Amino acid sequence: MTALTAPSADAFWAASLRRWNTVCWVLFGAMAVGLVTTAPPGGSKYKALALLSCVVLCYAVLDRFPRNPVVRPQAYLSVLVLALGGLAYLGSSYAALFMVTLPHYWMFGRTPRASMGFLGLATGATVAGSLVRQGWSAEFFGETLVSTLIVVAVGVLIGLWAHSVVAQSSERARLIEELERTQARLSEAHQRQGAADERERIARDIHDTLAQGFASIIVLAEAARAGMSEDPARSAQQLRSIESTARENLAEARELVASAGQPGPGREESGSVAQTLRRTLDRFAEDTELTVDADLSDLDCDQQTRIALLRCTQESLANVRKHARASTVGVVLVRRPYGVELEITDDGAGFVVDESTGFGLDGMRKRLAELGGRLTVTSSVGDGTRVLAVIPMADEVGA
Repeated sequence: MTALTAPSADAFWAASLRRWNTVCWVLFGAMAVGLVTTAPPGGSKYKALALLSCVVLCYAVLDRFPRNPVVRPQAYLSVLVLALGGLAYLGSSYAALFMVTLPHYWMFGRTPRASMGFLGLATGATVAGSLVRQGWSAEFFGETLVSTLIVVAVGVLIGLWAHSVVAQSSERARLIEELERTQARLSEAHQRQGAADERERIARDIHDTLAQGFASIIVLAEAARAGMSEDPARSAQQLRSIESTARENLAEARELVASAGQPGPGREESGSVAQTLRRTLDRFAEDTELTVDADLSDLDCDQQTRIALLRCTQESLANVRKHARASTVGVVLVRRPYGVELEITDDGAGFVVDESTGFGLDGMRKRLAELGGRLTVTSSVGDGTRVLAVIPMADEVGA
């Protein structure tokens, strides 16, 4: 037996041994009574009782003290083989003992090879003892040899069947245990992946909202400080923009904490997507004094699409503010047969798209990919930048 199948097999044979133990003691007692009452007087009677007593004593020690260092299962089976041979030679109850102890070869042999080996030795000892006593006679062939072989054949079939059942049960138990371990590992992996996805989503939301707001506050504060003496009115307007942006960031932070980043009844949900983008563009034009040309179709879309379009717009405008050095920004929102299309262009310095390593563009791509959309960025140094976001609508996704 392998290490994996041994525990189940041990439990099976232990349970079988406990059930057969009671039967054995009754049968051993009946055999002893039979020898005392039916066996002819003489030395052979006492020799038979002595052999039976050796078997019973070894079995009792093994049953009562299964871990004793002297009478081990193999030692008991060896004594049983010798006792069967001796009883067969004496002609006293060897057949009854053979049948009573037949299950012991499979219980104590533990493996099919060992069980078959001890059973073969017992069969040989029984046949040899009977042959010495009876000789090559018709009685030996007709009664002893044939009956012994029949009993052994039945015992072999039952034992092999029992071992097969145990092996199949052990294999099923092993597979079930392996399946449970695999399910546990998958569950842990799903939990880790879910936690990683949640961290990434929160990081993306913080980048798209709080981080952009803080960057805007820094730029406005620097501009207000620089123009405070020369253009107080402009500085005052910039301070009001700082206050407004700070309040919006505070509301964003509260929403992220309270509802895991899902939009509440804030600015993302108020009005249509065109109105939401228009407010964002107006604030951007006011803060940067850039020219913003907007063509925004009034579209009816779900909340996730509205948020994705807003975040893409905010990230693109933040990149224009920080890197583009542009004078004009164009924004087009339109419904196409294949979905919603948002295009944001600028006439700024441009950049090499393949060399861009910022978190913003990657976050935009992932956000759109979650909705089945895609992001296309076209730019070159000196030629401005074009950002195109496409999100399929629900009916297009279903189609």
